[in-house]
Amino acid sequence: MWLYLAALLGLYFLRRWYKERQTVENLTEKYVLITGCSRGFGNHLARQLDARGLRVLATCTTQKGAEQLEKVTSERLKTTVLDVSSTESVAAATEWVKGCIGNKGLWGLVNNAGTALPSGPNEWLTRDDFAKVIDVNLLGMIDVTLHMLPLVRRARGRVVNVSSVSGRLATFGGGYCPSKFAVEAFSDSLRRELHPFGVQVSIVEPGGFQTSIVTQPLEGSKAVWNRVPSDIKEAYGEQYLENFCKLVQDSAKTSSSKLHLVSDCIEHALTSCHPRTRYSPGWDAKFLYIPVSYFPTSIADFVISCFLPKPAQAV
Repeated sequence: MWLYLAALLGLYFLRRWYKERQTVENLTEKYVLITGCSRGFGNHLARQLDARGLRVLATCTTQKGAEQLEKVTSERLKTTVLDVSSTESVAAATEWVKGCIGNKGLWGLVNNAGTALPSGPNEWLTRDDFAKVIDVNLLGMIDVTLHMLPLVRRARGRVVNVSSVSGRLATFGGGYCPSKFAVEAFSDSLRRELHPFGVQVSIVEPGGFQTSIVTQPLEGSKAVWNRVPSDIKEAYGEQYLENFCKLVQDSAKTSSSKLHLVSDCIEHALTSCHPRTRYSPGWDAKFLYIPVSYFPTSIADFVISCFLPKPAQAV
């Protein structure tokens, strides 16, 4: 019996491996829009797809970031400045994309832009702190997607939303985790709605990688602490802040520097004839965060609490 089961599993993975190796034709004629290309995953992906011959439309948060990206890529790659939290900026970028692609349609939309600031324990934050993160990570993604969908449908293309393992397992406070949980829900509903149009939607859930998102919580928590009311500071204590900052620093040190693990997943989602619904790059994503997200809540809480600092007035 076990031999038959092993044979069936082997055939399943062999079939999946064969299907996933089949690539889309005429990739050099296809346009892909990537948000958040000033640095991190977006910058790495833009250079990677450009090297493969795709026509990359990269958006950056600053003109300086756009110019730096243009210097290290081919003439095929085009850039523009985009603030995903501004509808006016998104509308302007949409007109720019239409001018670039003509009647060909947009083959790929990669929603990568994101932020983790402000961040920190929830009680240290305000409603506006949550809103700033959600405006970029969720509402900005939705706004860009809604503007670009007619162009993606015309090409029967792909939408790739960069989420996070923090969209499966919340490990720290602030708007980042709630926004990524919502990205998962938005992506799931979008995938089902667009399937009849031949549009495929994939979610990428990276683990810990050495990008600005990893180091932002340290910077953000220190800034937030300075404006926390005195009674809350007393409840948590200075030692809590020190331990929290050390936890963030240690996480950054142990994070992977291999950004290509993420960009390879996004490239596969854009170029494979049979893209996956979800990608989870990073060993910590595969063997820690996602497995723990399936644990009973009490066990998951215990595992996470083992890594968190204890407040001064903890019971």
